[in-house]
Amino acid sequence: MYQAISNRFRVTVRPQFLEGQSKPDEDRYVWAYTITIENLGSKPAKLISRHWIITDARGHKQEVIGEGVVGEQPTVAPGDSFQYTSGCPLTTPSGMMVGSYHMLGSDGHAFAIDIPAFSLDSPHERPTFN
Repeated sequence: MYQAISNRFRVTVRPQFLEGQSKPDEDRYVWAYTITIENLGSKPAKLISRHWIITDARGHKQEVIGEGVVGEQPTVAPGDSFQYTSGCPLTTPSGMMVGSYHMLGSDGHAFAIDIPAFSLDSPHERPTFN
C-alpha cells in the first residue's frame, strides 16, 4: 500500500499483479491498482483530470493525461472518499507509476493532489526498487 497526502486529500494505492491476464513469454505483464481518494478537508472538490507518468524497467516513460477517472469526474465531499480500480499493462516485468489529479474546489479554486509513486512488480522476476 502506498499513500500521499496533499491539499487535504489522502490518496492510497494498492497495486496487484494480474497473473491471469499476463503472458510473460510474450512480454505482457498486467497490473490492477485500486485507488482511494479521501477528502480530509472541509470543502467538496471535483476530480477534473488525471496525469500519470508510467515508467517500465527499461526506463521508457509514457505520459497519460485525460479527463476524470474510469469515465467519471467524481465530487468528493468532506469526510468522504471515492474508490476505483484500473489497470496498466507493461512489456517488462516491473515498473512504476506516479501522478496527480487536478481538482476543482466548490469555491472555483483549481488545485492538484499527488498520487504516490508506486512499484509494479511481477512474481516472474526478482523484486527491484523502481
